[in-house]
Amino acid sequence: MAAFAWAAMALSLPLAAAESTSAHWPQFRGANASGLSVGAKPPIKIGPTEGLAWSIEVPWSPSSPVIWGERIFLTTFRNGELETRCHDRADGQLRWARGVKPDAVEDFHRSDGSPAASTPATDGRHVVSYFGSFGLICHDVDGQELWRLPLPLALSAGQYGSGTSPIIVGGTVVLCRDLYRYSTLLAIDVKTGKKLWETPRTDASGSFGTPVHWQNNGVDEIVVASNGRLKGFDLKTGQERWRVENVTDYICTTPLVADGMLYFAAWNNHTADSPLPTWDEFYKKYDKNGDGIVTFDEIAVASIDYWRGVDLNRDGKFSKEDWDIMKAESAHSENVVVAVKPGGTGNITESHVAWRFRKGLPQVPSPVHYDGRLYFVKDGGIITSLDAKTGEPAYVQERITGAPGGYYASLVAADGRLYVASLPGKLTVIKAGGDKPEILHQADFGERILATSAIVGDRLYVRTTTKLWAFGK
Repeated sequence: MAAFAWAAMALSLPLAAAESTSAHWPQFRGANASGLSVGAKPPIKIGPTEGLAWSIEVPWSPSSPVIWGERIFLTTFRNGELETRCHDRADGQLRWARGVKPDAVEDFHRSDGSPAASTPATDGRHVVSYFGSFGLICHDVDGQELWRLPLPLALSAGQYGSGTSPIIVGGTVVLCRDLYRYSTLLAIDVKTGKKLWETPRTDASGSFGTPVHWQNNGVDEIVVASNGRLKGFDLKTGQERWRVENVTDYICTTPLVADGMLYFAAWNNHTADSPLPTWDEFYKKYDKNGDGIVTFDEIAVASIDYWRGVDLNRDGKFSKEDWDIMKAESAHSENVVVAVKPGGTGNITESHVAWRFRKGLPQVPSPVHYDGRLYFVKDGGIITSLDAKTGEPAYVQERITGAPGGYYASLVAADGRLYVASLPGKLTVIKAGGDKPEILHQADFGERILATSAIVGDRLYVRTTTKLWAFGK
């Protein structure tokens, strides 16, 4: 790309970030995946019968809503088509829907996943959607297709489906496809759909998080996490600049940039400090015919989607070879929160990690940084808050009363409050700060919540299994 174009992009970044933080929610988790909406004042008392502006039925997908101006954008999978939809922010009515039918549909987790699991991204002119079964497709905000970039069918780790979402930084679309095979980081011109660069990620075999933009000592970087490593890549060239090792393996969360620092928090039960059962334990439990191999028909239907994650060679059965590969890949990973200082190149594991913390870690929901604190929640409704500069705990593994169960949706924050949604459908409003979580309000939506909520202005937007809800004035 021409030097003047990169200079123009760099000049536009601070303005775009500030504007989107206050007036828009342009991608997964809002401005640069922060989970924050500065200046917004969403309501405290929300629920199916409280504070409701409107609700509409939408086809199922775990992807999250994004917002620009008076438009809300979603992805869905409906009638065999991968669909991008635009709804009116005033009343939720459908403005347009554009679908594409793939030649084949990727494998995906049947209860928690969808071929339309990725959240779209917008810059107010372009709406970019990613589907693992198709690739990238871009529309303008009125629904006219501008370009498409077909990609090979995604073969995700564990056959869970795609989870990563595209981001737009200046004039560049960035997509991280960390797959079972042929992992890659791509940069595409948002105006033309032309590939700017592509960096193979040969040491990455699967993650579901979204990349983030980090302006690291004046260099625009893209940060991704996978297979026990955090890595920073030059946005202009795609070249790797640094790495932090010994973090979580098989990652679902997204890194976080705040106050010039980089934060990452994740947990997985395949890491060295949270090991799998032994092969002997596993096959003695499931190997019904005693042949030393476990096939899908020997495992209870409710557990199959989980244990597919161990079938690394995707042959439909589990052997000791699969187990040994999994154990070897997780041997150097660790469940941990890390805070990374700017400025390093090469292996900065020892030189630039400011602190580490190892309790109460999230598996799927990404953390949020708010008013100098880092907050994260784990399954069971267990929330932890740390001082972001030092890693010292304000409170650790405190229970969110009345909201047990799993947690997939990431935390969002505004106006001195955290909004925390559980998988069974409880949305809890918690006062930020303090030495324990103070619950201000709790609502039961009566159906599952997997999507991360969006906050713009005086409104909070929540996507449940069958509906999109708007709360506030």
